[in-house]
Amino acid sequence: MSGSALYETFARAPLAFERGEGSWLITQDGERYLDFAGGIAVNSLGHGHPKLVAALTEQAGKLWHTSNLYEIPGQTRLGERLAAATFADKVFFTNSGAEALECAIKTARRYQYVNGHPEKFRTITFEGAFHGRTLATIAAGGQQKYLEGFGPKVDGFDQVPFGDMEALEKAITLETAAIMIEPVQGEGGIREVPAALLKRLRELCDQHGLLLIFDEVQSGIGRTGKLFAYEWSGVAPDIMAIAKGIGGGFPVGACLATEAAASGMTAGVHGTTFGGNPLAMAVGNAVLDVVLEDGFLDEVSRKALLMKQGLAAIADEFPDVIEGVRGSGLMLGLKCKLPNTKVNAALRDEKLLAVPAGDNVVRLLPPLTVSDDEIRAALDRIHAAAKGLSAAAA
Repeated sequence: MSGSALYETFARAPLAFERGEGSWLITQDGERYLDFAGGIAVNSLGHGHPKLVAALTEQAGKLWHTSNLYEIPGQTRLGERLAAATFADKVFFTNSGAEALECAIKTARRYQYVNGHPEKFRTITFEGAFHGRTLATIAAGGQQKYLEGFGPKVDGFDQVPFGDMEALEKAITLETAAIMIEPVQGEGGIREVPAALLKRLRELCDQHGLLLIFDEVQSGIGRTGKLFAYEWSGVAPDIMAIAKGIGGGFPVGACLATEAAASGMTAGVHGTTFGGNPLAMAVGNAVLDVVLEDGFLDEVSRKALLMKQGLAAIADEFPDVIEGVRGSGLMLGLKCKLPNTKVNAALRDEKLLAVPAGDNVVRLLPPLTVSDDEIRAALDRIHAAAKGLSAAAA
């Protein structure tokens, strides 16, 4: 044995934290790290946000769980608020992004089934995508490193190269039910999908009777400066999966859909034991209370510009370390010249936490509540790390 009873599925950094305060994580020894990893875009309002703590504490003293056998008022409220703020009419709550995406895939297949097209079950996805770790969602993502060793790939998914519209149009067959895409690829390396491409996807779905699914698990809940990234394009999906930021650190996910798209999801065809439980709903509603406050998202965009300009200056100064800056809002990526694992380790040595991603990118995902001074402190640490790496490589 390795000395731990845990599965050896994570290559963990040799760090453990005792508490968090806003944008900071503190070890047992009192060392303070600026947290620009954010639990991989989960800690949308930072650590220990008083509104979230109060909401969870109050609910914990009342009721934890009843199951979806009964009405859950907090679930009804959060569902109605999400529908009012988006394209959606219907919401199904889950515990995670992967479950939200499973629900999205099932919703699309069921829609085709009840509308007389049971042969339509396939979903077109894009190379570089990440949609979760279940057997269906690793098949949807199509990345070999996640598929290896898990038996035959679940049928029903067709990948096309990122941005290749010709390949996409050729992939549409009489069995195609939906097209699924992340408006911003997170794990794929903070790759934004151009608005023109999203508009073309919408046209193709309408033309062929397909449903358009957006995966906003990572890009949603204010991360890009809008409540959801799709809003920048003016293109609305039929179905959308969300998670991460909506719980601010508490496990919450949701599948949102138009009434038409959700028409096949009737009593008994899908379910969840824990999804939408009172604790999760209390926190989700508290997150929306903050994110939907007047001016909050404008502040995210303002702080994002400050950070992006600072990162661009560092990239200009150290092109041997950083090739460029990607992303929008506070969902940013450093396209690295050196291996991103090396850059990430150097940032950690400067007590700044970030997250590696595909395409040799390091992600920066600070809390949406991050202050200007904390952004400047992070930029100073990124500059120091880049300077050290550049000197070592010279």
